[in-house]
Amino acid sequence: MSAPIAWLGDGTGQGRWGTPQTLTLAISDRGLLLADGLFETLLVEAGHAWLLEEHLGRWQSSAALLGLPPPPGTATVQPLIAAAIERSGIGTDLGSSGALRLNWSRGSGARGIDPPSNCSPSFWLQLSAIKPCFEPVRVIVSATETRSATSLLSRCKSFAYGASIQARRQALEAGADDALLASSAGGLCCGTSANLLVCLGGTWITPPVSSGCLPGVMRQRGLDRGLITEAPVNEADLQNCAGALLLNSLSCRPISHLGGARLPGEGAGRSSIGAEAFWRQLLGQLQPMVEMR
Repeated sequence: MSAPIAWLGDGTGQGRWGTPQTLTLAISDRGLLLADGLFETLLVEAGHAWLLEEHLGRWQSSAALLGLPPPPGTATVQPLIAAAIERSGIGTDLGSSGALRLNWSRGSGARGIDPPSNCSPSFWLQLSAIKPCFEPVRVIVSATETRSATSLLSRCKSFAYGASIQARRQALEAGADDALLASSAGGLCCGTSANLLVCLGGTWITPPVSSGCLPGVMRQRGLDRGLITEAPVNEADLQNCAGALLLNSLSCRPISHLGGARLPGEGAGRSSIGAEAFWRQLLGQLQPMVEMR
């Protein structure tokens, strides 16, 4: 498997190449000290960064929402992605996939939490070899961690992942693979790093953004194509559904168990096959197919 490659610089595209272990960020950077930054994660496959414009659009709108300087656009990012693929060989064909992470920090400033009036933002990317995952997943509902229905951070893919880390730790300690987070407004919201989809009455539904779930790029693709509908979801829905998925840009995993109870629906093997086809349809790699059930 090819080694990860990284680039560190600024919003103009000026920077240097290296590895994630050798490139260094200033210890005064607010992204490091205060999680004051944003990131996007994209699939790289067949020499292509999938849904780049959609991810950059969310990146830009999230930065405006949080009062961050505008992050780099396509003209800056695309040549760097092409160079990363060429230098590393990651994601050059359908048999080679990569996870590309784009990072944008407010940069260094004076001590304290007040946003500096002048700052030099930091921009870095990392491309690592991965294999998209479609294996069934066992979940619990976190007993302590929730998503805020009103926080600006809930609407952005920010560096602040502390709650998700704690919820994932709880899941692993309970013998599960992931945890679902409840919404502060009630009901279920999402997984630790993926949107939640539940099949009820022949329709795939996902909690609305007003629940505090991240407005995922793949989630939005499903909504735009009429494959997914927004509606509140609770634990009872999950226990009585015809299927459930955790969806993001690198995976689409059928939920097989909630706690110790197996969920109703298709067998794990058929669900995994259907989940991958559904995911690739959302990417635009497959023609529209019969509705997955």
